[in-house]
Amino acid sequence: MKIGFIGLGNVGGKLAGSLQRNGVDLAVHDLNADFVAAFVARGARDGGSAAALMQDCEAVITCLPSPAACAAVMAEMLPHVGPGKIWMEMSTTDADQIKAHADAVIAAGGEAVDCPVSGGCHRADTGNISIYAGCTRDTFDRVLPVLTHMGRRILHVGDVGVSSTLKVMTNYLATINLLSLCEALTVMKAAGMDLGVTYEAIAASSGNSFVHETESQLILSGSRDVNFTLDLVQKDVGLFQKLADDNNVPLELSPLMISMLTDGQNRYGERAQSDRMIERLEEATGLSITAAGFPTELVDDEPEERGYEVPVRG
Repeated sequence: MKIGFIGLGNVGGKLAGSLQRNGVDLAVHDLNADFVAAFVARGARDGGSAAALMQDCEAVITCLPSPAACAAVMAEMLPHVGPGKIWMEMSTTDADQIKAHADAVIAAGGEAVDCPVSGGCHRADTGNISIYAGCTRDTFDRVLPVLTHMGRRILHVGDVGVSSTLKVMTNYLATINLLSLCEALTVMKAAGMDLGVTYEAIAASSGNSFVHETESQLILSGSRDVNFTLDLVQKDVGLFQKLADDNNVPLELSPLMISMLTDGQNRYGERAQSDRMIERLEEATGLSITAAGFPTELVDDEPEERGYEVPVRG
């Protein structure tokens, strides 16, 4: 299967790299010509444009930073969609928009898959990230071999749009976990606790989480570079808030998170790294929330394995 990939940024570049590393027939496109050139130098083809990729490839994957970017790319590709063509959306974006684009693709005779990822850029880099796939079962069976080159655990969640809804929820949970860890680490430092010991105490406890095992390390090392920026966090939390509003769920934590994230953006820039949120508390207390022995970047030390479908209970 010839695969086109559009969007070679923080996540997309790593997912496309997994396809290339595993010998997939790959053509790429990005507004940043240097990103494209790097893939071409390693053997990929320059796709030229979104329209050309949909014409030339059986499946085109998009991994884009915003709903607006996705809409622009879809406008280029849609005239060239027909029987045998598959659109695979790996961005984290609005479920309603995904469903609208998918309906247009299906009406033109193509197939659509909503397949965002979860697990961090370091796991995207090794093909060990998790992927949610929303599509028909027949379409899922067709694209599963492609997905298993990019992710370890592949979950078929049902119809198009379900994946994006679930992904927004998981990013909301990751964000609230990050903000609570910032508070926990700062309070422990203020109380005279050793932060290295504090890290291990959390890791060995019921308070442990994926976010702690990853982002807390980058906070404590002082690098604060998780490769995920505050504008993307705000987008995801905002999408979760919109989902709650649309379904008449009165949230209390989400609006507070949005306010805190906005303050972080005002202080450090809209595209500051999300784990710089710790610096709001450092400034408020005069404390340094750092400790020796923690890495400045995350590396996935699990060996790369071909992915597999995750069974659903019940």
